Amino acid sequence: MPVYTWKGRTRNGEAREGTLEAANREEALAALRRQGIIGPTVKEKGKEIALPRLRKGVKQKDIAIFTRQFSVMIDAGLPLVQCLEILAQQQPNKVFQNVLNEIRQDVEAGATLADAMRKHPKVFDDLFCNMVAAGETGGILDTILQRLSTYIEKIVKLKAAVKGALVYPVAVLVIAAVVVWVILTFVIPVFADLFTGLGAELPLPTRMTIALSNFLRRWWWLILASIAGAIFGVKQYRKTDRGRRVLDSMMLRIPVLGMLLRKIAVARFCRTLGTLTSSGVAILDGLEITARTSGNAIIEDAIMKVRAAVEEGKTIAQPLQETGVFPDMVVQMIEVGEQTGALDTMLSKIADFYEDEVDEATQNLLSLLEPVMIVILGTVIGGIVVSMYMPMFSLIGKIG
Repeated sequence: MPVYTWKGRTRNGEAREGTLEAANREEALAALRRQGIIGPTVKEKGKEIALPRLRKGVKQKDIAIFTRQFSVMIDAGLPLVQCLEILAQQQPNKVFQNVLNEIRQDVEAGATLADAMRKHPKVFDDLFCNMVAAGETGGILDTILQRLSTYIEKIVKLKAAVKGALVYPVAVLVIAAVVVWVILTFVIPVFADLFTGLGAELPLPTRMTIALSNFLRRWWWLILASIAGAIFGVKQYRKTDRGRRVLDSMMLRIPVLGMLLRKIAVARFCRTLGTLTSSGVAILDGLEITARTSGNAIIEDAIMKVRAAVEEGKTIAQPLQETGVFPDMVVQMIEVGEQTGALDTMLSKIADFYEDEVDEATQNLLSLLEPVMIVILGTVIGGIVVSMYMPMFSLIGKIG
């Protein structure tokens, strides 16, 4: 029987790992869930390191479109299997098409839609599957799918807004790096040969620039290898439990950017939990799913602590405030929502507010980056130009 290595967390948020024997990966996951392990990752021993497969994945935008179309078809009264068949035929993404066909076959064989979707965790996460299960149980699958499509569309919009704002500064930095590389590699050597031929005494800034140019031309491969190695090392370190927490904590402490990340986390927390609770998912399950989809280890730990407190009979607001991660306004509004019995509505309002805050913070970050980039680029390129002209001024003075 194969042996599997696993990593996960207890319901109190403590990290756990180990090995177990199981007939297959599905049985291993089921055994871990029975032991109370949350969000386990399971790999067969001896096959932990696998080469990445070059294949197209399924984007959230594709899932949002599928969910919206699915909800309309269910609302129109079409049978579930027929809906899946039509949507699979219309799906341009072959990977997604194959997934939908497999789900249709499982449903035809007697499985529930939620159970069929759980076999494809890379496409349909726990949040999606739990909400579908709640919709099937309550007979409101069309309503649940509409809420899901709205939720996914808002999350996609939030990500697109942040990524779109970062396109400009990243593009400027890349172009500037290429320009500086061209100057140091091709232009500076011409000036260096000229100064050598004239026998001019070079000032320190000029000698430093020429030395940098020579180093870049000779050791460019070492520089590229070091950058690639650093990126690979950071990625591998982030895969560890400690590394993920250290790096995520550092990200939250970065001036301006850290505040933006906190606002994104708050918006995502409120949107996810609000969508789950309004769909009939139990609050403990909702907090667990929200923690796993938070995208930040520090936020995840905070939510799991809140879950543990709620499991002991406390309200959400009190332990949420004790974490120190969420703003006081969010805690106060959630407390009002709990007292009035309209928690899901209050969470949706908080999510709307913070999504607008993210848009504003993103624009502020972009406005701050523009002058900073101009000053840095002006200093670097201006310093190179001045260092090359300094010997010329000295030569002209001697001739005069």
